[in-house]
Amino acid sequence: MKSTLITRGVLMGAASALALTLSACGSGDTSGSSASSNTSAGSSQGSGEAAGTSAMPTSEEPFGAGCSEVPTEGAGSFTGMASAPVATAAGNNPVLSTLVQAVTAANLVDTLNTTQDITVLAPANPAFEAVPADALNGLLADNAQLTAVLTHHVIPGRLTPDQLAGTHTTLNNDEVTIEGSGEDFTIAMDGTVVGAQASVICGNAQTANATVYIIDQVLEPTAP
Repeated sequence: MKSTLITRGVLMGAASALALTLSACGSGDTSGSSASSNTSAGSSQGSGEAAGTSAMPTSEEPFGAGCSEVPTEGAGSFTGMASAPVATAAGNNPVLSTLVQAVTAANLVDTLNTTQDITVLAPANPAFEAVPADALNGLLADNAQLTAVLTHHVIPGRLTPDQLAGTHTTLNNDEVTIEGSGEDFTIAMDGTVVGAQASVICGNAQTANATVYIIDQVLEPTAP
């Protein structure tokens, strides 16, 4: 499954139009409602699961070296993101522009914006740059595969940092295993598209309906 993720060249070429699309988002199709906060998906070491939290965490600030790349004011800042649904919030954050273009290409903007209480493992722009162009092109041409990859990055339930480590069921109905504690979290190299360990570089960012952990690799869905 190494033929995954969109060509950065194609994606970035559509950036202007996609930004206009995202600015109009925030409500719409509720097709993602089946993965609402009533869905259990928390964490435990191994294969077990525990319920995620539905309340927005208030006691912890975003953490990680990558947070320095997030704007300090405006709609793309942590404060600005907190008032917008997740796809719209990500669209305002330049760190996540390529991810948002992928989400738009897969027609998942409304789904992510209207699904309540989720955790998003959001690949930063360099994560997409690391994927070979032929693999990205192949993914772009396959909407079903693109959707599987993107929904693999979404976990039902708002996970706090204390709940993040463990094995979680994703919206793609497969599993992702996160290791670590405190402010140091990783995903093993066999769980990423390019075979490099993924790390959380900016964690615990809040949007109106999601908790976001920005990561430095694109994750690969579990083979059926």
